[in-house]
Amino acid sequence: MTGTSAGAVLTGLADIRGWQEDLYRHLHQHPELSHQEHRTAAAVAERLRAAGLDIREGIGGTGVVGLLRNGDGPTVLLRADMDALPVREETGLPYASTTVATDLDGHEVPVMHACGHDVHVACLVGAAALLAEATDSWAGTLVVLFQPAEELGDGARRMVDDGLAALVGDVDVALAQHVLPMPSGVVGTRPGPVLSAADSMRITVHGRGAHGSMPQAAVDPVVLASMIVVRLQTVVSREVAPTDPAVLTVGSIHGGAKSNVIDDHAVLELNIRSYSEQTREAILAAVRRIVTAECQASGSPQEPEFEMFDRFPPTHNDAAATALVRAAFDTHFGHRAQDLPLQSASEDFSDVPEALGVPYTYWGIGGVDPEVYRAAEEAGRISQDVPVNHSPAFGPVLQPTLDTGTEALVVAALAWLAPGPVS
Repeated sequence: MTGTSAGAVLTGLADIRGWQEDLYRHLHQHPELSHQEHRTAAAVAERLRAAGLDIREGIGGTGVVGLLRNGDGPTVLLRADMDALPVREETGLPYASTTVATDLDGHEVPVMHACGHDVHVACLVGAAALLAEATDSWAGTLVVLFQPAEELGDGARRMVDDGLAALVGDVDVALAQHVLPMPSGVVGTRPGPVLSAADSMRITVHGRGAHGSMPQAAVDPVVLASMIVVRLQTVVSREVAPTDPAVLTVGSIHGGAKSNVIDDHAVLELNIRSYSEQTREAILAAVRRIVTAECQASGSPQEPEFEMFDRFPPTHNDAAATALVRAAFDTHFGHRAQDLPLQSASEDFSDVPEALGVPYTYWGIGGVDPEVYRAAEEAGRISQDVPVNHSPAFGPVLQPTLDTGTEALVVAALAWLAPGPVS
C-alpha cells in the first residue's frame, strides 16, 4: 500500500468550509435519536449525491453508504455515526437544540448532540466532497458509511446484518474518529486497546414478601441486593490484576414500594467495562457467582435472573494500520499529532471491520477551545471546567474542530489510496 500527498486534495477545504459549517449547525440544532435519524440521513445522502457518489440508503434502518470508484487501487472505508442523545442542551450556543422527541419506549425526551456525532457527520461529508473533487490525485475506491444508533450499540451490527459486506465488496481498511474533550486542532492515535468493551446486566433477585414489622417471615430482597452491591466491589479490586483496567458500576437498584412492606424481589442494573475478552468473561462469571452465592446465603426461594443488554465490543486498533495513520498525521499535523490516552468509553464501530475481516484504526480529535483548555489545565481544573461527552454542556468549538476532523479523514484515507497519475 502506498499513500499520496494530501495537499492537492485539501486545497478545496476553504471552498467547502461555508456549507460544511452550515451543515454542522443544522445537524446540531436538529438532532435525532437512535434509529430515528431520517432527516440526518436524507441531508447526508443529498450532499453525497451532489458530490457524485453512488448512494445506498436505508441500510440497517437509516444507515447511508456512499461509494466512489476511482480506478484500480485499495478500498478504504470511512465511518461516522449519526445519532443524538436524550439530553437537554445547556451549552448556550446560538444554534443549541430545543428538540423534543419520543424515544423507543414511548417517552417524550429532550434531544441533543451531546456526543459530537454531528461533528463526525459534517467532517465525513466534507472529506468525501474533497476527495470527489480531486480524483486525479488518488486512485482506488472510497466507501463512506454513516451509521445509526451507535449510542445503543446495535447500529453497526444492523448494517452488517442488512448486507453491508455485499454492498461494499472487498475492503482493505476501515477508519473512524471521535471528537473528545481535548484541545481543538489536536489529533490523537493509539495502537492496541483504545476503547473498552461494555456490558450492561439486569439482575432480579427473589425474596419472600411480608409486613415490615414481621421480618422473621420474610426473605428481604433489599438486604440481599445490598449485600450483592457491597460484594461486587471486590471483583475488580481483588479478582482483576491492577495492570488490567476494568470498571464495575452498580448504577441502579430498585426494591420495594412502601416503608412497611418487605417486597418479594429487587432489581439491580450494573455496567462492566473491560479491554480484553478474557477479563470480560472473568468479570461476568464473577458477578454470576457472587449473586448466586448471596441468594443461597439469604435463603432466596428462587434462582436469580440475569439479563444482558446494551453490549458494546472492545475497540482494539490494528498496530500496522495505526502506525501508517500516525506517520501520515505526523507529516501533516506536526506537533498537533499526539498519543491518545486509553479511553473508558465504548463504541460499536469495530463490529463493521470485524464483520468485513479487515484491519481498522480509530483516533480522537479535540473539540475544546484551546484557550479554555489551557486555562483549565493551568488551574488544575480540567475535570471541573471542561465538559465531556454526554454532558449537557458539551459543545465542540466550530473551528478548528471541523477543519481538523476533515483533514484527518482525508490524510488517513490517502495513506492507503494509490497516488493519481503523474502529470
